[in-house]
Amino acid sequence: MKNLKRLGFAAFLMMAGATVMTAQDKVETSVSADVVNQYVWRGTKCGEASFQPTLGVAYKGFSLSAWGSTEISNFGGSKEFDLTLGYSTGGFNIGVTDYWFDGGDTKYFKYGAHSTAHIFEGNIGYDFGPLSLQWFTNFAGSDYKDDGKRAYSSYVELNVPFNLGGLGWDATVGAVPFEDAGVYGNCDGFAVTNLSLKASKDIKITDSFSVPVFAQIVGNPHDQKAYFVCGFTLIP
Repeated sequence: MKNLKRLGFAAFLMMAGATVMTAQDKVETSVSADVVNQYVWRGTKCGEASFQPTLGVAYKGFSLSAWGSTEISNFGGSKEFDLTLGYSTGGFNIGVTDYWFDGGDTKYFKYGAHSTAHIFEGNIGYDFGPLSLQWFTNFAGSDYKDDGKRAYSSYVELNVPFNLGGLGWDATVGAVPFEDAGVYGNCDGFAVTNLSLKASKDIKITDSFSVPVFAQIVGNPHDQKAYFVCGFTLIP
């Protein structure tokens, strides 16, 4: 658990360092916020209509971003706050994400092995151009099987972007490669959990301002569920 605290401290130092480098090197920053009719993640529904802000900073392939989600209809309900530290070069990318889920009585700075609301995930992937492939595995935090052993819950995703009829599209297939600990619906083994088709378009409001909107059909064969998700992105 000391290693987890060191990881968080390293991320903090990187953020502080990026602030110092602003006066010396070019640092790219970004801020945005999505509004969605329901929060569906990797084929699993995680919430109703939600507000989801993002804040990020990037420098020479390294990036640090913060992402959150709060239900619009229930501000006292469950919330999520994620921090991601990543690196990319060419088509290759690698990263670590700290997911934190607030059920109303959880503490953020609590890292007990079996009592934390954090899940730590590592990811690695490559964008080949016509398609991209990503692998995600939980390596620490609240991810245990019923017998108390770490589950290493994982997810692999193939994404194919294309253009059709003036819109940008993404076709996605996602699967759980082996038994998980409930993160993706208690899969006993290999299971396809995410089949989605997403269309996006920028709606021009003024000559200098446009709003990206999207609509997405999501199917989860493992859970026998289907969702229609739509939303828009606010960018100052």
